[in-house]
Amino acid sequence: MRSFQKFSSCALLALSLLAPAVASASPQQAKALADIEAKGLRSVGSERLESMIASNNASEVEFTRAWLADQPKASGGEQWRCLAEALYFEARGETVKGQFAVAEVIMNRVKSAQFPGSLCSVINQGTGRKYQCQFTYTCDGNAEVISEPRAYAQVGKVARAVLDGKAPSLTGGATYYHTTAVSPRWSRVFTRTTKIGVHMFYRDGVQTASN
Repeated sequence: MRSFQKFSSCALLALSLLAPAVASASPQQAKALADIEAKGLRSVGSERLESMIASNNASEVEFTRAWLADQPKASGGEQWRCLAEALYFEARGETVKGQFAVAEVIMNRVKSAQFPGSLCSVINQGTGRKYQCQFTYTCDGNAEVISEPRAYAQVGKVARAVLDGKAPSLTGGATYYHTTAVSPRWSRVFTRTTKIGVHMFYRDGVQTASN
């Protein structure tokens, strides 16, 4: 019975692929397409089709350095460069999952009406006033020099995956974060959503004892 159920799910996948052609076909053409489908299913086998389904449903992102290493060299326009640079200076020492989480916070800010509407604007908000910016590296008075090209290449791939919509949600809608080495005053008035790597994540809302 189990093998029949597997085969049925595989058949549904195959039917979904053929559906557009069948919908526009004449009765004779539809029957011919159905015969082709049946032969194809028999020749491929249920186990192979089951693995195809699993592959199709798999997450596009794995939070490992090995997964990143397998990705092509990342590139993009100004918004990609801003995000990659922010990840380099803010999170290059983080775990891969932590880097994705920091990128997600920046993306969440872009989507929020409380912040500017582009990545570069969000990242550079407040720049020009020492220690009054949103991301310290942009206003700490130090030159923004990328001295670790391999680390930059890695975070560039993270930025590319996030911009391409491949990454799952990790932070519960967070728009703020800080490292575990500090405890900023503002963290008391926001709701903590999660901890990933060396960062704590927060969203707007009063924090409660359960948080």
